[in-house]
Amino acid sequence: MKAIVVTDQAAGTAGMRLVERPEPQAAINDVVVQVHASGFTSGELTWPSTWTDRLDRDRTPSIPGQELAGVVTALGYGTTGLSVGQRVFGLSDSYRGGTLAEYVAVEARNLAPLPGDVDFTVGASVAMPGLTAWQGLFVHGRLQAGQSILVHGAAGAVGSMVTQLARGAGAYVIGTGRTADRQKAVDFGAQEFVDLENDALEDVGGVDLVLDVIGGDIAKRSAAVIRPGGTLVTIAGPTEARPAGGLAIDFVLVPDRAQLGEIVQRVRDGRLRTNIGNIATLDDAVAAFNPTKRMSGKTIIRVRP
Repeated sequence: MKAIVVTDQAAGTAGMRLVERPEPQAAINDVVVQVHASGFTSGELTWPSTWTDRLDRDRTPSIPGQELAGVVTALGYGTTGLSVGQRVFGLSDSYRGGTLAEYVAVEARNLAPLPGDVDFTVGASVAMPGLTAWQGLFVHGRLQAGQSILVHGAAGAVGSMVTQLARGAGAYVIGTGRTADRQKAVDFGAQEFVDLENDALEDVGGVDLVLDVIGGDIAKRSAAVIRPGGTLVTIAGPTEARPAGGLAIDFVLVPDRAQLGEIVQRVRDGRLRTNIGNIATLDDAVAAFNPTKRMSGKTIIRVRP
């Protein structure tokens, strides 16, 4: 099968290569999926799990990519809940990756059924950002109707999902980003926008929740705009900043079939729109992940026509 592999951590996305690899086999509780569309997060190439296994042994050449949508072609021993021929979407384990390929073996519990009226590119594009937004808002942030939330990177793949889900839950949403991101953030539902290049973040006033995808100085400054007892949720790693009398939570998403089902239902009924910036073929994937200009939205690889 054709697959993208990486062998050189220092090279980043420039070290990606399209090669022939053996097709994967289904282990216990696995399914093999014929990949129709897949996604990739550039941060994957900085994760130890891309380069070593859980015992810290080198596992290169490794196939990156965690997000996928496709069709089940084989079941491993003991696998239940899915069937051969079923359309599915979801995430692979970060220590396995492998979705930038024509086939991938994935734990069945990491996948959810993909309805026939949802395109594979859409399924692949909502799995990672959708779960990140859902868990950040409702599991860790415990967002309630009537609360206010500051969403960093509101025009990005994750931020746009956060904005839409928060609005749908009855929250007041303030988005942030670069000057050029203002209209896109508003289009996705932000009721106010803070231009981080020109506006003072500290002028926002008090919000109940901040969902941060940036980290560093922005995360630290964000704690100051949270009401006493509020919450700072970040996916950018631990932060020293903490809201007065409140919580600072950094988390790593976990695959969840029920949450994926909630997300795809919102896509079907029009409450959730994808944020796809570019669709490329597997043959053109290396170039797509090394763009000559800044891309807005998520890059999806359409593995099969």
